[in-house]
Amino acid sequence: MIIGPLRVARDTWPAEIEKWSHLEDLKSSLAVGSEETRLRALRAKADIYIINRENLEWLVDKSGVPFDFDTVVIDELSSFKNYRSIRFKALNKVRMRINRIVGLTGTPASNGLMDLWAEFRILDYGKRLGRFITHYREAYFRPDKTNGQVVFSYKPLPGAEDEIYRQISDITISMKATDHIRMPELVSNTYKVELSKKERKVYESLKDEMTLDIDKDEITASNAAALSNKLLQLANGAIYTDEKGVKEIHQRKLDALEDLIEAANGKPLLVAYWFKHDLSRIEGRLKAKGIEYEKLDSSSSISKWNEGKIAVGLIHPASAGHGLNLQSGGSTIVWFGLTWSLELYMQTIARLYRQGQKDKTVVVIHIITTGTIDEYVMRAISKKGKVQDSLIEAVKAEIGGKC
Repeated sequence: MIIGPLRVARDTWPAEIEKWSHLEDLKSSLAVGSEETRLRALRAKADIYIINRENLEWLVDKSGVPFDFDTVVIDELSSFKNYRSIRFKALNKVRMRINRIVGLTGTPASNGLMDLWAEFRILDYGKRLGRFITHYREAYFRPDKTNGQVVFSYKPLPGAEDEIYRQISDITISMKATDHIRMPELVSNTYKVELSKKERKVYESLKDEMTLDIDKDEITASNAAALSNKLLQLANGAIYTDEKGVKEIHQRKLDALEDLIEAANGKPLLVAYWFKHDLSRIEGRLKAKGIEYEKLDSSSSISKWNEGKIAVGLIHPASAGHGLNLQSGGSTIVWFGLTWSLELYMQTIARLYRQGQKDKTVVVIHIITTGTIDEYVMRAISKKGKVQDSLIEAVKAEIGGKC
Protein backbone atom coordinates (compact mmCIF):
# COMPACT_ATOMS: atom_id res chain seq x y z
CA MET A 1 0.00 0.00 0.00
CA ILE A 2 1.29 3.42 -0.98
CA ILE A 3 -0.17 6.40 0.91
CA GLY A 4 0.43 9.89 -0.44
CA PRO A 5 -1.06 13.34 -1.04
CA LEU A 6 -3.98 13.27 -3.46
CA ARG A 7 -2.21 14.60 -6.56
CA VAL A 8 0.90 12.55 -5.85
CA ALA A 9 -1.15 9.38 -5.43
CA ARG A 10 -3.31 10.12 -8.46
CA ASP A 11 -0.68 11.42 -10.88
CA THR A 12 2.92 10.78 -9.78
CA TRP A 13 2.94 7.17 -8.59
CA PRO A 14 1.01 5.65 -11.53
CA ALA A 15 3.19 7.61 -13.97
CA GLU A 16 6.41 6.50 -12.29
CA ILE A 17 5.33 2.85 -12.19
CA GLU A 18 4.80 3.02 -15.96
CA LYS A 19 8.27 4.47 -16.52
CA TRP A 20 10.38 1.66 -15.06
CA SER A 21 10.81 -1.58 -17.01
CA HIS A 22 11.57 -3.67 -13.91
CA LEU A 23 8.03 -2.95 -12.67
CA GLU A 24 6.24 -4.03 -15.83
CA ASP A 25 5.10 -7.34 -14.32
CA LEU A 26 3.54 -5.65 -11.28
CA LYS A 27 -0.06 -4.57 -11.38
CA SER A 28 -1.12 -1.42 -9.55
CA SER A 29 -4.59 -0.30 -8.47
CA LEU A 30 -5.41 3.34 -7.79
CA ALA A 31 -7.95 3.89 -4.97
CA VAL A 32 -8.86 7.56 -5.34
CA GLY A 33 -12.09 9.25 -6.40
CA SER A 34 -15.62 8.28 -5.44
CA GLU A 35 -16.29 5.66 -2.77
CA GLU A 36 -17.46 3.22 -5.43
CA THR A 37 -14.26 3.74 -7.42
CA ARG A 38 -12.09 3.29 -4.33
CA LEU A 39 -13.84 0.09 -3.29
CA ARG A 40 -13.52 -1.36 -6.77
CA ALA A 41 -9.79 -0.57 -6.81
CA LEU A 42 -9.17 -2.07 -3.35
CA ARG A 43 -11.03 -5.26 -4.24
CA ALA A 44 -9.19 -5.69 -7.51
CA LYS A 45 -6.32 -8.17 -7.66
CA ALA A 46 -3.08 -6.18 -7.69
CA ASP A 47 0.45 -6.07 -6.32
CA ILE A 48 0.47 -2.37 -5.44
CA TYR A 49 -2.44 -0.36 -4.08
CA ILE A 50 -2.30 3.43 -4.03
CA ILE A 51 -4.51 5.67 -1.89
CA ASN A 52 -4.47 9.32 -0.90
CA ARG A 53 -3.88 10.10 2.77
CA GLU A 54 -7.22 11.92 3.08
CA ASN A 55 -8.99 8.57 2.61
CA LEU A 56 -6.89 6.67 5.13
CA GLU A 57 -9.47 6.98 7.92
CA TRP A 58 -12.17 5.79 5.52
CA LEU A 59 -10.05 2.79 4.55
CA VAL A 60 -9.36 1.80 8.15
CA ASP A 61 -12.72 2.54 9.78
CA LYS A 62 -15.44 2.62 7.14
CA SER A 63 -14.52 0.78 3.92
CA GLY A 64 -15.00 -2.76 5.20
CA VAL A 65 -11.86 -3.76 3.30
CA PRO A 66 -9.42 -5.74 5.50
CA PHE A 67 -6.18 -3.85 6.12
CA ASP A 68 -3.88 -6.75 5.28
CA PHE A 69 -1.11 -4.99 3.36
CA ASP A 70 2.26 -6.55 4.05
CA THR A 71 4.23 -3.38 3.26
CA VAL A 72 3.20 0.26 3.53
CA VAL A 73 5.04 3.18 1.94
CA ILE A 74 4.16 6.65 3.24
CA ASP A 75 4.99 9.30 0.66
CA GLU A 76 5.55 12.56 2.56
CA LEU A 77 5.93 11.13 6.04
CA SER A 78 6.08 14.69 7.37
CA SER A 79 2.32 14.95 6.81
CA PHE A 80 1.98 12.54 9.78
CA LYS A 81 3.91 14.79 12.17
CA ASN A 82 0.75 15.78 14.06
CA TYR A 83 -0.05 12.97 16.48
CA ARG A 84 -3.52 14.44 17.04
CA SER A 85 -4.46 14.25 13.36
CA ILE A 86 -7.08 11.85 12.03
CA ARG A 87 -4.64 10.30 9.57
CA PHE A 88 -2.08 9.58 12.31
CA LYS A 89 -4.67 7.94 14.55
CA ALA A 90 -6.07 5.87 11.68
CA LEU A 91 -2.67 4.50 10.66
CA ASN A 92 -1.70 3.90 14.28
CA LYS A 93 -4.75 1.63 14.67
CA VAL A 94 -3.48 -0.80 12.04
CA ARG A 95 0.26 -0.36 12.55
CA MET A 96 0.58 -3.77 14.24
CA ARG A 97 -0.70 -5.49 11.08
CA ILE A 98 2.06 -4.05 8.89
CA ASN A 99 5.24 -6.11 8.56
CA ARG A 100 7.32 -3.45 6.83
CA ILE A 101 6.84 0.31 6.68
CA VAL A 102 8.84 2.95 4.84
CA GLY A 103 8.48 6.71 5.22
CA LEU A 104 9.67 9.13 2.55
CA THR A 105 10.15 12.86 3.04
CA GLY A 106 12.50 15.63 2.06
CA THR A 107 11.59 17.75 5.11
CA PRO A 108 11.29 15.53 8.21
CA ALA A 109 11.64 18.40 10.71
CA SER A 110 10.84 21.59 8.84
CA ASN A 111 9.41 23.25 11.95
CA GLY A 112 11.87 21.78 14.43
CA LEU A 113 12.81 18.52 16.12
CA MET A 114 9.42 18.18 17.81
CA ASP A 115 8.03 17.07 14.42
CA LEU A 116 10.06 13.87 14.52
CA TRP A 117 8.25 12.15 17.38
CA ALA A 118 4.99 11.32 15.60
CA GLU A 119 6.78 10.32 12.40
CA PHE A 120 9.00 7.79 14.20
CA ARG A 121 6.18 6.65 16.48
CA ILE A 122 4.48 5.41 13.31
CA LEU A 123 7.67 3.72 12.10
CA ASP A 124 8.90 1.94 15.25
CA TYR A 125 6.08 2.05 17.84
CA GLY A 126 8.05 4.60 19.85
CA LYS A 127 11.07 2.38 20.43
CA ARG A 128 13.64 5.10 19.69
CA LEU A 129 12.00 8.40 20.70
CA GLY A 130 9.52 7.14 23.27
CA ARG A 131 5.99 5.80 23.17
CA PHE A 132 4.48 9.06 24.39
CA ILE A 133 5.09 12.67 23.31
CA THR A 134 5.42 13.68 26.98
CA HIS A 135 8.39 11.32 27.40
CA TYR A 136 10.01 12.75 24.27
CA ARG A 137 9.59 16.30 25.52
CA GLU A 138 10.94 15.54 28.97
CA ALA A 139 13.97 13.71 27.57
CA TYR A 140 15.08 16.21 24.94
CA PHE A 141 13.41 19.61 25.48
CA ARG A 142 12.74 22.32 28.01
CA PRO A 143 9.93 24.92 28.01
CA ASP A 144 10.70 28.02 25.98
CA LYS A 145 7.77 30.43 25.66
CA THR A 146 5.35 30.13 28.58
CA ASN A 147 2.47 31.91 30.29
CA GLY A 148 2.23 30.63 33.84
CA GLN A 149 1.68 26.89 33.60
CA VAL A 150 0.89 27.04 29.89
CA VAL A 151 3.81 26.14 27.61
CA PHE A 152 3.60 27.55 24.08
CA SER A 153 6.86 26.19 22.71
CA TYR A 154 9.89 24.09 23.63
CA LYS A 155 13.60 24.36 22.88
CA PRO A 156 16.04 21.42 22.62
CA LEU A 157 18.32 20.71 25.58
CA PRO A 158 22.07 21.02 24.96
CA GLY A 159 23.20 17.99 22.93
CA ALA A 160 19.60 16.87 22.32
CA GLU A 161 19.79 17.20 18.55
CA ASP A 162 22.82 14.91 18.25
CA GLU A 163 21.28 12.38 20.64
CA ILE A 164 17.98 12.33 18.71
CA TYR A 165 19.84 11.74 15.47
CA ARG A 166 21.87 8.97 17.11
CA GLN A 167 18.70 7.26 18.31
CA ILE A 168 17.07 7.19 14.88
CA SER A 169 20.21 6.61 12.80
CA ASP A 170 19.82 2.83 12.48
CA ILE A 171 16.50 3.10 10.60
CA THR A 172 17.15 6.37 8.78
CA ILE A 173 18.94 6.98 5.53
CA SER A 174 19.47 10.42 4.00
CA MET A 175 20.00 10.49 0.27
CA LYS A 176 20.44 13.78 -1.53
CA ALA A 177 20.10 13.75 -5.28
CA THR A 178 23.18 15.99 -5.49
CA ASP A 179 25.26 13.27 -3.79
CA HIS A 180 24.35 10.56 -6.29
CA ILE A 181 23.44 12.15 -9.60
CA ARG A 182 24.49 15.22 -11.51
CA MET A 183 21.97 17.90 -10.69
CA PRO A 184 21.51 21.22 -12.50
CA GLU A 185 22.78 24.41 -10.94
CA LEU A 186 20.24 26.10 -8.65
CA VAL A 187 20.19 29.88 -9.00
CA SER A 188 18.14 32.05 -6.66
CA ASN A 189 17.55 35.75 -7.17
CA THR A 190 15.10 38.53 -6.37
CA TYR A 191 13.13 40.95 -8.50
CA LYS A 192 12.49 44.01 -6.34
CA VAL A 193 9.53 46.32 -6.74
CA GLU A 194 8.96 49.68 -5.07
CA LEU A 195 5.77 51.13 -3.62
CA SER A 196 4.71 54.68 -4.42
CA LYS A 197 4.49 57.20 -1.58
CA LYS A 198 0.73 56.74 -1.44
CA GLU A 199 0.99 52.92 -1.39
CA ARG A 200 3.76 53.08 1.20
CA LYS A 201 1.54 55.24 3.42
CA VAL A 202 -1.18 52.60 3.32
CA TYR A 203 1.30 49.87 4.26
CA GLU A 204 2.83 51.89 7.10
CA SER A 205 -0.60 52.80 8.43
CA LEU A 206 -1.63 49.17 8.70
CA LYS A 207 1.71 48.24 10.23
CA ASP A 208 1.56 50.97 12.88
CA GLU A 209 -2.14 51.08 13.69
CA MET A 210 -3.12 47.45 12.89
CA THR A 211 -6.17 48.87 11.13
CA LEU A 212 -7.08 50.52 7.83
CA ASP A 213 -10.09 52.39 6.49
CA ILE A 214 -10.05 52.57 2.68
CA ASP A 215 -13.06 53.89 0.80
CA LYS A 216 -15.32 52.89 3.71
CA ASP A 217 -13.86 49.35 3.76
CA GLU A 218 -12.41 48.40 7.14
CA ILE A 219 -9.37 46.20 7.57
CA THR A 220 -8.23 45.17 11.03
CA ALA A 221 -5.60 42.82 12.45
CA SER A 222 -6.37 41.48 15.92
CA ASN A 223 -2.95 40.02 16.73
CA ALA A 224 0.61 39.58 15.48
CA ALA A 225 -0.12 36.57 13.29
CA ALA A 226 -3.11 38.30 11.69
CA LEU A 227 -1.03 41.40 11.08
CA SER A 228 1.69 39.34 9.43
CA ASN A 229 -0.93 37.83 7.12
CA LYS A 230 -2.38 41.23 6.23
CA LEU A 231 1.05 42.75 5.57
CA LEU A 232 1.95 39.87 3.25
CA GLN A 233 -1.26 40.48 1.32
CA LEU A 234 -0.51 44.19 1.06
CA ALA A 235 3.00 43.49 -0.19
CA ASN A 236 1.43 41.36 -2.95
CA GLY A 237 -0.94 44.16 -3.92
CA ALA A 238 -4.38 43.40 -2.47
CA ILE A 239 -5.94 42.73 0.90
CA TYR A 240 -9.06 41.10 2.31
CA THR A 241 -11.44 43.46 4.09
CA ASP A 242 -13.30 42.64 7.30
CA GLU A 243 -16.35 41.89 5.16
CA LYS A 244 -14.37 39.30 3.12
CA GLY A 245 -14.11 41.56 0.10
CA VAL A 246 -10.87 42.26 -1.74
CA LYS A 247 -9.32 45.71 -1.96
CA GLU A 248 -6.54 46.20 -4.51
CA ILE A 249 -3.80 48.57 -3.34
CA HIS A 250 -1.19 48.30 -6.10
CA GLN A 251 -0.15 46.29 -9.18
CA ARG A 252 3.62 46.35 -8.66
CA LYS A 253 4.04 42.59 -8.56
CA LEU A 254 1.70 42.07 -11.49
CA ASP A 255 3.84 44.45 -13.54
CA ALA A 256 6.96 42.58 -12.45
CA LEU A 257 5.45 39.22 -13.37
CA GLU A 258 4.52 40.55 -16.80
CA ASP A 259 8.10 41.73 -17.28
CA LEU A 260 9.47 38.34 -16.26
CA ILE A 261 7.14 36.51 -18.66
CA GLU A 262 8.22 38.79 -21.49
CA ALA A 263 11.90 38.33 -20.60
CA ALA A 264 11.44 34.55 -20.62
CA ASN A 265 10.73 34.86 -24.36
CA GLY A 266 8.46 31.86 -24.55
CA LYS A 267 10.26 29.74 -21.96
CA PRO A 268 7.70 28.22 -19.54
CA LEU A 269 7.37 29.78 -16.10
CA LEU A 270 5.97 28.14 -13.00
CA VAL A 271 4.35 30.82 -10.82
CA ALA A 272 3.67 30.19 -7.13
CA TYR A 273 0.92 32.22 -5.47
CA TRP A 274 -0.36 32.18 -1.89
CA PHE A 275 -3.66 34.08 -1.51
CA LYS A 276 -6.80 33.50 -3.57
CA HIS A 277 -6.85 37.13 -4.60
CA ASP A 278 -3.28 36.67 -5.90
CA LEU A 279 -4.60 33.98 -8.23
CA SER A 280 -7.59 35.99 -9.47
CA ARG A 281 -5.47 39.10 -10.07
CA ILE A 282 -2.74 37.11 -11.86
CA GLU A 283 -5.36 35.42 -14.06
CA GLY A 284 -6.93 38.79 -14.82
CA ARG A 285 -3.62 40.27 -15.94
CA LEU A 286 -2.67 37.23 -18.05
CA LYS A 287 -6.07 37.20 -19.77
CA ALA A 288 -5.83 40.93 -20.48
CA LYS A 289 -2.41 40.45 -22.08
CA GLY A 290 -3.41 37.35 -24.03
CA ILE A 291 -0.85 35.17 -22.24
CA GLU A 292 -1.69 31.48 -22.21
CA TYR A 293 -1.74 29.97 -18.74
CA GLU A 294 -3.28 27.18 -16.74
CA LYS A 295 -3.68 26.38 -13.08
CA LEU A 296 -1.89 23.11 -12.32
CA ASP A 297 -4.57 21.38 -10.27
CA SER A 298 -5.60 18.39 -12.36
CA SER A 299 -4.05 15.39 -14.06
CA SER A 300 -4.63 16.88 -17.50
CA SER A 301 -3.08 20.25 -16.63
CA ILE A 302 -0.02 18.58 -15.09
CA SER A 303 0.39 16.41 -18.20
CA LYS A 304 0.09 19.45 -20.47
CA TRP A 305 2.70 21.29 -18.41
CA ASN A 306 5.16 18.39 -18.63
CA GLU A 307 4.55 18.19 -22.38
CA GLY A 308 5.56 21.85 -22.74
CA LYS A 309 2.09 22.99 -23.79
CA ILE A 310 1.62 25.60 -21.04
CA ALA A 311 3.49 28.91 -21.09
CA VAL A 312 2.63 29.91 -17.53
CA GLY A 313 1.68 27.33 -14.91
CA LEU A 314 0.07 28.57 -11.70
CA ILE A 315 0.47 26.54 -8.51
CA HIS A 316 -0.33 26.89 -4.83
CA PRO A 317 2.43 25.47 -2.61
CA ALA A 318 -0.02 23.84 -0.20
CA SER A 319 -1.69 21.79 -2.94
CA ALA A 320 1.20 21.19 -5.32
CA GLY A 321 4.22 21.48 -3.07
CA HIS A 322 4.75 17.76 -2.43
CA GLY A 323 5.66 14.94 -4.74
CA LEU A 324 4.53 16.22 -8.14
CA ASN A 325 6.96 15.78 -11.02
CA LEU A 326 6.93 19.05 -12.96
CA GLN A 327 10.56 19.10 -14.07
CA SER A 328 9.78 18.12 -17.67
CA GLY A 329 7.77 21.28 -18.31
CA GLY A 330 10.20 23.99 -17.28
CA SER A 331 13.11 25.10 -15.13
CA THR A 332 12.10 28.52 -13.80
CA ILE A 333 9.85 29.22 -10.85
CA VAL A 334 8.60 32.67 -9.88
CA TRP A 335 7.38 33.33 -6.34
CA PHE A 336 4.64 35.96 -6.70
CA GLY A 337 3.76 35.65 -3.01
CA LEU A 338 5.91 34.15 -0.28
CA THR A 339 5.09 31.66 2.47
CA TRP A 340 6.47 31.38 5.98
CA SER A 341 6.48 27.59 5.63
CA LEU A 342 10.01 26.45 4.93
CA GLU A 343 8.69 22.97 4.14
CA LEU A 344 6.28 24.18 1.45
CA TYR A 345 8.90 26.55 0.07
CA MET A 346 11.54 23.83 -0.32
CA GLN A 347 9.10 21.24 -1.61
CA THR A 348 7.69 23.59 -4.24
CA ILE A 349 11.14 24.36 -5.62
CA ALA A 350 11.81 20.61 -5.63
CA ARG A 351 9.04 20.17 -8.22
CA LEU A 352 11.56 21.53 -10.77
CA TYR A 353 14.90 21.00 -9.05
CA ARG A 354 14.87 17.22 -9.08
CA GLN A 355 16.08 14.16 -10.91
CA GLY A 356 15.01 14.27 -14.55
CA GLN A 357 15.43 18.03 -14.96
CA LYS A 358 17.01 18.38 -18.39
CA ASP A 359 18.07 22.04 -18.21
CA LYS A 360 21.49 22.82 -16.80
CA THR A 361 20.12 25.54 -14.52
CA VAL A 362 17.00 25.86 -12.38
CA VAL A 363 16.16 29.49 -11.63
CA VAL A 364 14.13 30.60 -8.61
CA ILE A 365 12.91 34.21 -8.78
CA HIS A 366 11.32 35.95 -5.79
CA ILE A 367 9.27 39.09 -6.48
CA ILE A 368 9.96 41.17 -3.37
CA THR A 369 8.29 44.43 -2.37
CA THR A 370 11.08 46.41 -0.74
CA GLY A 371 10.64 47.77 2.76
CA THR A 372 7.90 45.24 3.58
CA ILE A 373 7.49 41.98 5.43
CA ASP A 374 8.55 40.21 2.20
CA GLU A 375 12.15 40.95 3.19
CA TYR A 376 11.72 39.33 6.62
CA VAL A 377 10.26 36.20 5.05
CA MET A 378 13.23 35.96 2.68
CA ARG A 379 15.65 36.24 5.59
CA ALA A 380 13.81 33.56 7.54
CA ILE A 381 13.84 31.24 4.53
CA SER A 382 17.52 31.82 3.84
CA LYS A 383 18.39 31.10 7.47
CA LYS A 384 16.08 28.07 7.48
CA GLY A 385 14.84 29.23 10.88
CA LYS A 386 11.84 28.05 12.78
CA VAL A 387 8.75 29.33 11.07
CA GLN A 388 6.74 30.53 14.05
CA ASP A 389 9.70 32.13 15.82
CA SER A 390 10.74 33.92 12.64
CA LEU A 391 7.20 35.15 12.06
CA ILE A 392 6.83 36.61 15.53
CA GLU A 393 10.27 38.21 15.48
CA ALA A 394 9.56 39.77 12.11
CA VAL A 395 6.24 41.20 13.21
CA LYS A 396 7.82 42.53 16.41
CA ALA A 397 10.35 44.33 14.28
CA GLU A 398 7.65 45.59 11.94
CA ILE A 399 5.44 47.06 14.67
CA GLY A 400 8.12 48.08 17.13
CA GLY A 401 7.63 45.33 19.66
CA LYS A 402 3.96 46.16 20.33
CA CYS A 403 2.87 42.56 19.94
